[in-house]
Amino acid sequence: MQNINEKALAVTAEVSKAVLGKPEVVLKIMMAILARGHVLIEDIPGVGKTTLAQAFARAMDLTQNRVQFTPDVLPSDIVGFSLYQKETGKFVYHPGAVMCNLFLADEINRTSARTQSALLEVMEESAVTVDGVTRVLPQPFTVFATENPVGSVVRRCCRNPSWTALWSAWSWATPMRRRKWRFCPASRAAPCWTVCSRDGQKRLLAMQQQVDEVYMSDEIRRYIVELSRATRQDSRLMLGLSPRASLAVAGMARAAAFLGGRNYVAPQDITAIFADAARHRLCLTEQARTGGDTVQNILEDVLHTVPRPRPEKPFHGR
Repeated sequence: MQNINEKALAVTAEVSKAVLGKPEVVLKIMMAILARGHVLIEDIPGVGKTTLAQAFARAMDLTQNRVQFTPDVLPSDIVGFSLYQKETGKFVYHPGAVMCNLFLADEINRTSARTQSALLEVMEESAVTVDGVTRVLPQPFTVFATENPVGSVVRRCCRNPSWTALWSAWSWATPMRRRKWRFCPASRAAPCWTVCSRDGQKRLLAMQQQVDEVYMSDEIRRYIVELSRATRQDSRLMLGLSPRASLAVAGMARAAAFLGGRNYVAPQDITAIFADAARHRLCLTEQARTGGDTVQNILEDVLHTVPRPRPEKPFHGR
């Protein structure tokens, strides 16, 4: 567990070379990848959302595609399409942009609901169906979706880096480097897994399997269920957490335990990731919104209200 854990942390260290001043964001996104999840990054332009996704792909030696989502992007651009080939008299499938390990959907809020739905189906099924034929996506597969809140499958806010991080970035960049960094900042993240092997996909799949095997006691499971129930019973929310959301919380908690070097989930793993896994799934009532409530403070209230289980003891096998 410890050696594999260190490999995952080495990835976050490499990514942090390209994205300065966001160590918590980088760590939480690594958790989402290990939990076989997807990531929604919402923030203003220019704070490193795209750079973050590119740095992860480079550090883990994953294939990556990027689509700038605009109103004219079609579902076929994402999932692919079949084209009639006159020479053979058959329809030939042309892969869409999602046929990769890491798909970057830039400014997803700018495209049509139809195209968003096509991407959501891919995220849920890890497969595409075109003309009745289902094709499984390359594994591992993760979507990084960015969203610009101005004018507008875990939400993270990049936020502006600290003054120290900004100064470090500017000091690092000579005039020549600044020109290069402007166009390829993710190049600062080295593919750290290629030292011994160029098969980053297999390494990541092995880590995801380790995360799946992290032990979760019945008491911890009940804690997640009670947290989800509390959001559904809160009068300030129109929409609380679903069973699928509870599974997402459990997956992220296992990844948090894994990165912490443990083979069991502890209560602090739940509290550390709960807001990130739940925030984008909740919807405030109009009365709560006008009253100044936010989803974040409601989640904090839930964490304080639901009794926290006693600390878990080390797990030594089933």
